[in-house]
Amino acid sequence: MDTQLTYAELASMMERRAGVSVEPLQLELRSAERFTEFGLDSLGLLGIVGALENEYGASIPADADACKTPAELLTVVNDVLKARA
Repeated sequence: MDTQLTYAELASMMERRAGVSVEPLQLELRSAERFTEFGLDSLGLLGIVGALENEYGASIPADADACKTPAELLTVVNDVLKARA
């Protein structure tokens, strides 16, 4: 896996972990919209954060599951991954 989370990877995780299907390009174009607009609730986001920790072997900040938008989540996760590099 790459050292940065991409919209394509996030879209795939949303589908695998929460059953929410969204095209990666749409997720990127609408990255400032709330996760709820895509049909992802807080429990689904919590599952994604846990999966990210497992896949990247990194400790994601506890407040990551409070991110409201895909852009916010990518920023938090990628900041952690950059700091580890």
